[in-house]
Amino acid sequence: MSRLARLAQILRVAGRHRLDELLPEGSLPAPLRLALRLNPWRLQAAPERPRAERLRLALEELGPVFIKFGQTLSTRRDLLPVDIADELARLQDRVPPFPAAESRAIIERELGDSVGRLFASFEEAPMASASVAQVHAATLHDGREVVVKVVRPGIEAVIRQDIALLFTLARLAARYLPDGRRLRPVEVVSDYEHVILDELDLGREAANTSQLRRNFADGKLVYVPEVHWDYTRRKVFTMERIHGIPVTDLAALRAAGTDLKVLGERGVEIFFTQVFRDSFFHADMHPGNIFVDASDPADPRYIAIDCAIIGSLSDSDQYYLARNLLGIFRRDYHEVAQLHVECGWVPPDTRVQDFEQAMRAVCEPVFERPIAEISFGQLLVYLFRTAARFDMEVQPSLVLLQKTLLNIEGLGRQLYPALNLWDTAQPFLEKWVQDRYSPQSMIKRIQHHAPGWLEQLPRVPDAVLENLREARDSEARLQAELARQARRRDEARRGERRRLLAAAVCALAAVALLPGVRAGLAAVPLPSLLLGALALALAWPRRAQP
Repeated sequence: MSRLARLAQILRVAGRHRLDELLPEGSLPAPLRLALRLNPWRLQAAPERPRAERLRLALEELGPVFIKFGQTLSTRRDLLPVDIADELARLQDRVPPFPAAESRAIIERELGDSVGRLFASFEEAPMASASVAQVHAATLHDGREVVVKVVRPGIEAVIRQDIALLFTLARLAARYLPDGRRLRPVEVVSDYEHVILDELDLGREAANTSQLRRNFADGKLVYVPEVHWDYTRRKVFTMERIHGIPVTDLAALRAAGTDLKVLGERGVEIFFTQVFRDSFFHADMHPGNIFVDASDPADPRYIAIDCAIIGSLSDSDQYYLARNLLGIFRRDYHEVAQLHVECGWVPPDTRVQDFEQAMRAVCEPVFERPIAEISFGQLLVYLFRTAARFDMEVQPSLVLLQKTLLNIEGLGRQLYPALNLWDTAQPFLEKWVQDRYSPQSMIKRIQHHAPGWLEQLPRVPDAVLENLREARDSEARLQAELARQARRRDEARRGERRRLLAAAVCALAAVALLPGVRAGLAAVPLPSLLLGALALALAWPRRAQP
């Protein structure tokens, strides 16, 4: 399908679901308002469904790229109304499977051998089919059960075409919508482009899975399937097949006698461990990617799959985030505001007092509720929205963190409604900050960096001398430039004086040409006239020397 035909299809779907009603017509430029009023969509009655539901249905009708874009948008609760964010979170990434013959062809092309020789058995019917890939069950020749994930054929071209259209729509939104610049739609689409294109590289997902498995090698909190690297390439990913209870199947969990309180609390512990211990967290932990091993009901553990989207934080972001969260726990809004300025999340000229008051206005009504009713993740959303009013640019890593926390918190309270995330989080963060800046931790970090410092030590004198030479040369260049500027100013002043003198001489000459005056000048001695001519020549402006 050509880009023009695809655009026409998008407009048709948008019209059928009356998405024009989502636009703030009164704030649009006059040409756009006129175009909307003359649009034939208005001849049909608007569907009776709520606006958010209509948007979700339209995205599902437009297909995989728009579905995943809507899922990405649902994480930007700092930008979207609550009803739209909640509805977009319900988007289902389920599409019809592609033929097994195409799966076989891709596997054989990527792995360089026939499916029959690679696997002892291979199930033709896929276990699941999504927008980017589908999954088949298989068995290795040594008897181990595996799942084989295969990228959907031709999907990359579709993705790139639709992303190009999304960029066009984003630029129009940035230009014409009242809040276009604040919402930064082009940046949102750009972030989404990186995410979905990364999902096409199953080798990257395999590496993420392997790293996460290594981080939780003891397997007590969460189990991550083993990657089979001999059967993994860019478009094919083979890993251990897991057997567990879907985390949303509460009936099965209760029937197995699972301690749901322990399970809910461990979800929170896993989140904070990934973020602060490892700085490597699974950023797509929605219920479809989580299973439960209930073989020991009193000591259940999670099973995590689909590690395509991973988040990480820098050391400084970890530190500032931990202190910000502790400040929120303690209702120390001044410290939180100060930390936002210190870490550069808001511009340095932000008035701390104004930011502090804005956060107090957001947080205090929330803290008046019973602790079990307070959503930690939602509070973080409110804070990001408040910070956006002070020109905070939310970093992709923080957006992923916010999304993950919302998922974990919602899942935990689904399992155990009385879950108190605060009781789990606050001691963890306090201990993390204490441990990180304890003398023992400081010594460990010094020991870690010492080899690099020692390696650089012999180069320090040369570096100092080079910096001194550069500073001296810079000073000389600065002085030379200042001298040139001074000469130009002096020359400009002299030229101005000359022009004034020339103007005066010209005026006198003009007066001298008058009949009465000309007769009087005839009596002026020749030397006087020569001196006047010389004055005129000296007054003529000259070109300034560089």
